[in-house]
Amino acid sequence: MASPLTQRQLFEKFVSFPTVSRDGNLDLIDWVEEYLTGFGIHCARVWNPARSKASLYAHAGPWVPGGVMLSGHTDVVPVDGQDWSSDPWELTERNGRLYGRGACDMKGFDALAIWALVEAKSRDVARPLQLALSYDEELGCLAAPALIAAMARADLPRAAAVIVGEPSMLQVVTGHKGNIGFEIRLKGHEVHSSMQHKGVSAVMEAGRLIQWANDANDLNRSRPPEGDDGLFDPPWTTVHVGEIAGGTAQNITAADCRMGLDYRCVPSDSLAACRDALMAEVARVEAGMKAIRPETAITVEDTFSVPALAPETDGAAEALARRLTGDNATHVVSYATEAGQFQEGGFSTVVCGPGDIAQAHQPDEYITLDQFRQGEAFMARLLDHLKE
Repeated sequence: MASPLTQRQLFEKFVSFPTVSRDGNLDLIDWVEEYLTGFGIHCARVWNPARSKASLYAHAGPWVPGGVMLSGHTDVVPVDGQDWSSDPWELTERNGRLYGRGACDMKGFDALAIWALVEAKSRDVARPLQLALSYDEELGCLAAPALIAAMARADLPRAAAVIVGEPSMLQVVTGHKGNIGFEIRLKGHEVHSSMQHKGVSAVMEAGRLIQWANDANDLNRSRPPEGDDGLFDPPWTTVHVGEIAGGTAQNITAADCRMGLDYRCVPSDSLAACRDALMAEVARVEAGMKAIRPETAITVEDTFSVPALAPETDGAAEALARRLTGDNATHVVSYATEAGQFQEGGFSTVVCGPGDIAQAHQPDEYITLDQFRQGEAFMARLLDHLKE
């Protein structure tokens, strides 16, 4: 049996795999599975329908419930068009920082989790340590539900707590917003723009939906926050359009338009209610289009839906994470993670990982050496906890 790699060596290995979401992650999954099974750790894959990507779960320690599950994702965002000072696929140390794509989000945590799993196998832990590695988190947390369901079907001993290691500066995050996204396609009718009253411009009709989103943001911002909503920044639900494309030429009413729209919902707003509000506005705009040209239409495709993470009362995961970190403050975040999906699956869950989310997705993405070392100490304390 080969000697275990150090935390730093594992980190370097993880960063070396260019697991951009669009390209897949099987090279990394192959390596992780071979590495862990080499130490006698039980592993299983959960494939995507095309078998081009896979999640992986693993179990180290006694085959009993009540352990801890560490959750991370393997995919990263692209580096295209970004100005990097060093190779993004090589972990590079400069001035007390470790640079590389995924260094912060979240291959540093993944490497620490792999190290801890091997350590748990070799130590006399009383309760197991488990690992859940997903794909396509960056595309809308697409893989975690199937991963959670597969672990349940396999009768994997149920963990008492799940720690999702997204970068939080090792603060204990007990809540995050829900997130739901859509692709909206508008079919217009082309005429010369001098006669635009006889046509329907898909681009200009999309503009009505964008203005509705702006108005919704203004209205949500004007309302006083309810309950836990006030913990978030901002403390209201936001509607965002980040991409739009359509049209043929400036002097032709656009025959088509495509746009993306998503919500980030505070706890007092349900994802279903947000979707209903959007669909009501889509129906209103479409009716106006059809009054001019009946063949026009708007179609809406749901692209992702990520439930919020709700603060738990006497949650086992929160109690454990506070014990391991010493953090007793209240923290919530406005971005979504897989934590809400684990909680929806019946697990007590928190977000707690090394690194600063402000560095995620940036050129020259990094985690500080200090944060990585604090992550090492966190895992060492977790292993001590599992021996009790």
